[in-house]
Amino acid sequence: MLPSILINDSGFANKAKIILSPNFDNRPDKSKINLIVIHNISLPPGIYEGNSIIDLFTNKLKPDDHEYFKSIANLKVSSHFLIRRDGSLFQFVSCLDRAWHAGESSWNKINNCNDFSVGIELEGSDFDAFEGKQYARLNELIQSLMDEYPIKDIVGHSDIAPTRKTDPGPYFEWDQIKTCFDQLPLKN
Repeated sequence: MLPSILINDSGFANKAKIILSPNFDNRPDKSKINLIVIHNISLPPGIYEGNSIIDLFTNKLKPDDHEYFKSIANLKVSSHFLIRRDGSLFQFVSCLDRAWHAGESSWNKINNCNDFSVGIELEGSDFDAFEGKQYARLNELIQSLMDEYPIKDIVGHSDIAPTRKTDPGPYFEWDQIKTCFDQLPLKN
């Protein structure tokens, strides 16, 4: 079993490699962090190696390194966390700040999910299964976030932006995080 992750008072996880992204701003209300959004990402699409995801989140992606990068090199995006295929954990933005991961989004009739959510990217795609090490780290991270913040829901990017996004995709096994769902407060 992996050792537990602790989120400190500054919103950083003790087990994460911290690589700060400039793509964040202040949350309107730090006490309203109540949603976890799960994403998938691979850069270039379908490639699970290298530092292209990190480069994207830190505005260092070079458009000439791959044809696909030309279309995304100027995006200003980030996520709070990235879990690589081997289970390694990276953090780009403090949980207390608003990472730019959800875009135009809505959950439970509240718009702008970046305002009240924590974004977790899994290195993967809509076309491949995720690794057991990723689910283990994801469960550990979710539990830590639930211990620190009043999390009410865990959703996919496709749930908050259904006309724009498909991730975490059909290969994401929601039952792999069922024990986390069982701990969520009962809905009214």
